[in-house]
Amino acid sequence: MGRIEKSIEIKAHPEKVWEMLALDRFDEWQVGHMPTKNIKFKSEMHTPEDKYRVGATAYSSDQPEIEFEITESQENEKITYRVKESNMKMDISAVLETVDEGTKMTYIIDTELKSFLMRVVGKLFAGMGKSEMDKSIEKLKSILEK
Repeated sequence: MGRIEKSIEIKAHPEKVWEMLALDRFDEWQVGHMPTKNIKFKSEMHTPEDKYRVGATAYSSDQPEIEFEITESQENEKITYRVKESNMKMDISAVLETVDEGTKMTYIIDTELKSFLMRVVGKLFAGMGKSEMDKSIEKLKSILEK
């Protein structure tokens, strides 16, 4: 599938956008086929900030079960999740930038499909992935601007 990216301006401070980027908040705004419901942390969570720290891991108990790991985290600025699945490597990033009206969020999904068959299927569904991304970040914007 490669890389898909979209930026959107949200009338909310970066701190508010950041709160919604925790893995256990994905189901509130993510749209699409990737299982983001019923996400449970595997890592120990001693403070609320622990769910944003590099190395924190979680999984979706929906089928298919998928594991997530935070690989980069700069509070209120950038977070990257690695999706661990046998047939692909996927990194999901959100980059936050303060603007006059609130926050500019750039959402990036970078996918590498491992097998030839998966690459063929990925090309067929690339448009669907972009559409799901657009709907997801519009939903996030709608929630935060209420």
